[in-house]
Amino acid sequence: MNDAARPSPFDMGDEAAYARWRDRKLASRALSPTDLVVEVRDPRALTGPEMAEIVRRCRRDNMALYASRAADEDKEVPRRLGAQLGLATLDTNLLADEDGITRIAVTGTKAKAGFIPYTTHRIRWHTDGYYNPPSLRIRAMLLHCVRDAASGGDTALLDHELAFILLREDNPDHVRALLQPDALTIPARTDDEGVARPAAVGPVFSTDPESGDLHMRYTARTRSVAWKDDAATLAASARLLQILESDAGHVLRTRLSPGMGLVCNNVLHERSAFEDVPGRERLLYRARYVERIAGTAGAWTQLPQASGRSPRRSPFSSAQ
Repeated sequence: MNDAARPSPFDMGDEAAYARWRDRKLASRALSPTDLVVEVRDPRALTGPEMAEIVRRCRRDNMALYASRAADEDKEVPRRLGAQLGLATLDTNLLADEDGITRIAVTGTKAKAGFIPYTTHRIRWHTDGYYNPPSLRIRAMLLHCVRDAASGGDTALLDHELAFILLREDNPDHVRALLQPDALTIPARTDDEGVARPAAVGPVFSTDPESGDLHMRYTARTRSVAWKDDAATLAASARLLQILESDAGHVLRTRLSPGMGLVCNNVLHERSAFEDVPGRERLLYRARYVERIAGTAGAWTQLPQASGRSPRRSPFSSAQ
C-alpha cells in the first residue's frame, strides 16, 4: 500500500487519523530556530551524518537550517546542495536567472517592475510559486545567504503542516474552504508582448496523489490576488492571516548570516524590510524545485513520539 492509500490526517473525514498525527506532530516539532540548525563543513559536499541530520529535520518540520563557512559568491553552493538532497528539476520561472538559480538582491529593473523580492521592502507571508498552476507546483526551495543586510532582512518560518493544524483546531470549516479547487486565483500577468503568465486557479491546501504529502499554496498579498468570493473562503483566509501575524509561539524567526541557508519543502515564510550598506549589498541565492527533499515523501506516516513532551498541547499556546 502506498502512502496515499493509508488513512490520511489530511482527509477531513478521518478524525482519528488526524488526531494521531496531530499529537505526534505537536510533540516532536521544533520549538526554536536552533532546533532546525545543522552545522556543516561545506554544503557543496555534505558528509553522511550532515545529510542525515538535515533530512531528519525536514522529515519532522519540513525544513532545516544549515550553518557553514561557504559564504563565497558561488551558485554551485545551492546547486550542489540541491542535487545531494535529490532535487533535480529547477523551476525556470519568469524571474529566475538563465541557470535557474536566482540572485535575490536589490535590482533596479525588477524593483521598478513591482517585484518586491528585489527591493528592501518586507515580503509578506507566502509559499514559493503560488502563482504556478497546480500541475507545476513547487515542492522544495533552497535559500543560501552570501551577504546579509546591514540591518533587518530577518526570516520568519512556519511549517505548513502546523498551519493546517492551527486552522483545523480553530474551525475545520476553514480547512474545507481552503481545500476547494478554486479557493485562490492569481490573475494573469500581462506585459507589452501580451500574457506573460496565465491566471492560476487552485486550492490553498492539497495532497500529493502518490505520497499523500500536504502541499500549500498561499500568499498574504492583497494586490493581484482573488480569493473565492464566498463567506467560508473569505473567513478562512482572514483567520489564516491572523494566525500568521499573531506569532503566538508557532512562528520561528531567524536571521540568515553569510554561509547559512534554508532547505525546505516549501514552507510558509516571510522577510522583514532591511537596509543595505553601499558596496556590501544583501545577496541570497534561491532555487525552487518540482521535487520534495529526498527521504521526506510520506514523512507524515512516520513521525516519532518525542519523549518527555506532552503530545496534546494547544497549538495556540506560546508556553512551552
